[in-house]
Amino acid sequence: MPMKRETPWRLLVIRLLVFAAWAARLARASRWNRIPDYLHQANDAMCVLVQIETREAMSNLASILDVDGIDGVFIGPADLSADMGFAGNPQHPEVQAAIENAIVQIRAAGKAPGILMANEALAKRYLELGALFVAVGVDTTLLARGAEALAARFGAEKKLSGASGVY
Repeated sequence: MPMKRETPWRLLVIRLLVFAAWAARLARASRWNRIPDYLHQANDAMCVLVQIETREAMSNLASILDVDGIDGVFIGPADLSADMGFAGNPQHPEVQAAIENAIVQIRAAGKAPGILMANEALAKRYLELGALFVAVGVDTTLLARGAEALAARFGAEKKLSGASGVY
């Protein structure tokens, strides 16, 4: 098969080369083969999380929780709300009911529930329900709000519109 710029084979080869270089950098960054007795202690330092963000995953949560080796479940509220028909509204009561039920179910299974939620009241609610890790901000949003506040302190007159996403 002749190699042309448009061929999928060329793209695949390029992607594999790029991935190999990236993988090598990751291995160096993780100090691979530089930690004494790594193979005997690695599993003690690892945490295996799965992410659920669809109705199908929610309906299969009990089976997911039965998988040996899974330490926790991260709930993706934005994608879950979209999959449930409430795109852009993870605070919809039906979405909230699903999330709250999942957090309780995950904890009952002895696993760590986690979620991303920028709404402070909901983040606190999830912690009260037993979530063990709650991401309460996104780096780009936090940086943007900080820049807006700084600009306002120095006389920026134009009010920028708020965040357009759910975070």
